[in-house]
Amino acid sequence: MSFRKVVRQSKFRHVFGQPVKNDQCYEDIRVSRVTWDSTFCAVNPKFLAVIVEASGGGAFLVLPLSKTGRIDKAYPTVCGHTGPVLDIDWCPHNDEVIASGSEDCTVMVWQIPENGLTSPLTEPVVVLEGHTKRVGIIAWHPTARNVLLSAGCDNVVLIWNVGTAEELYRLDSLHPDLIYNVSWNRNGSLFCSACKDKSVRIIDPRRGTLVAEREKAHEGARPMRAIFLADGKVFTTGFSRMSERQLALWDPENLEEPMALQELDSSNGALLPFYDPDTSVVYVCGKGDSSIRYFEITEEPPYIHFLNTFTSKEPQRGMGSMPKRGLEVSKCEIARFYKLHERKCEPIVMTVPRKSDLFQDDLYPDTAGPEAALEAEEWVSGRDADPILISLREAYVPSKQRDLKISRRNVLSDGRPAVAPGASRLGAPASATTAADATPSGSLARAGEAGKLEEVMQELRALRALVKEQGERICRLEEQLGRMENGDA
Repeated sequence: MSFRKVVRQSKFRHVFGQPVKNDQCYEDIRVSRVTWDSTFCAVNPKFLAVIVEASGGGAFLVLPLSKTGRIDKAYPTVCGHTGPVLDIDWCPHNDEVIASGSEDCTVMVWQIPENGLTSPLTEPVVVLEGHTKRVGIIAWHPTARNVLLSAGCDNVVLIWNVGTAEELYRLDSLHPDLIYNVSWNRNGSLFCSACKDKSVRIIDPRRGTLVAEREKAHEGARPMRAIFLADGKVFTTGFSRMSERQLALWDPENLEEPMALQELDSSNGALLPFYDPDTSVVYVCGKGDSSIRYFEITEEPPYIHFLNTFTSKEPQRGMGSMPKRGLEVSKCEIARFYKLHERKCEPIVMTVPRKSDLFQDDLYPDTAGPEAALEAEEWVSGRDADPILISLREAYVPSKQRDLKISRRNVLSDGRPAVAPGASRLGAPASATTAADATPSGSLARAGEAGKLEEVMQELRALRALVKEQGERICRLEEQLGRMENGDA
């Protein structure tokens, strides 16, 4: 009786990584040397942000994605912090807003001009002060507009309403030691954290309570990471007692034993996990490694399935991951990473080989779009909502970004009544409705847009006529000037 090895069927089995050509890299970037286990890089469909070396304070570079090649040493940076920048994160609901945490104990939120920086940006839209030690972790809420989480070396987690520049919640008694990382769940009702005391915690920030805790999730003393998956499970990376790197999958309902535990190797760099909820693929990058391993998470044992490894020659200093709506759908690109070297940033494209040129709907289910599902006040009042999904079938075109506006009045001091769906909060000033006001929908919006388009076209026609008229006048004046110079006049 013969036994044949059965290969597990998966559409991601043949995913391969490929670095882009040299002329599409970002060269001559002095990546930060600060000793902190963050990714040092954040990317969205418009901009690439990289924390860089800066004398006399902290700075990060913000480049339009199209600005490849050598970056001039004099290229303007975002440089308002007085200490080194430790973490940066783009707002998921506005591609021109980025938050940064620094050794100067502050969190700053910045509005990047639509076409990128032309001069150094030193004035943030808002400064959030509440930590007593350096701020190493920044994470925007996935579905509520203008809600930002920060965690510092004071072992405190703060939740902010960026729209009013106020502290919503202070969680200062849940972590007895340094917090390594924080990750929101799919709808932002909970977050999980990995801590230096080797515990993974699941926390309800609005109640300030510990929902679940697993002590010694990984027994090694080196840094751990914990992230929420789309189905509510928790994926962790860490080290064994023998300093071997590990991956584990946990069910929050039962944290006694991991659903799966895999040992990788005995390198000493912290493992940074990047999760794609649409494909259930986790990409694991080790700091100082020169490889990216990727795994598929499934419902059936052994739950974590190794897919492949992308290897290169150079070690990575940090890594950024492009959101799904920034990928090239026509090329079957399912992930794109921005790998930081010592002096450059190199995009790495992950592709599923397909022969057909048609849209691959099995690779691209509807994905989280840039529209917020809730306002900050609704989230505070107890509402939860999943991300608003968009289709990638018609290569997604982003809408016009709206500036982040800050209202200093506290809209949350009036007892925080519950907000019914579709209802507005009484007592909240119109200017404090956060970064973007509600927009009309349906036919009214379309009619308004058509009217605006016609106005723009009329203005354009008038401008063209004016330019033509002025051109003719200039020609006449030049002729007169020429005759005068020749002595004809």
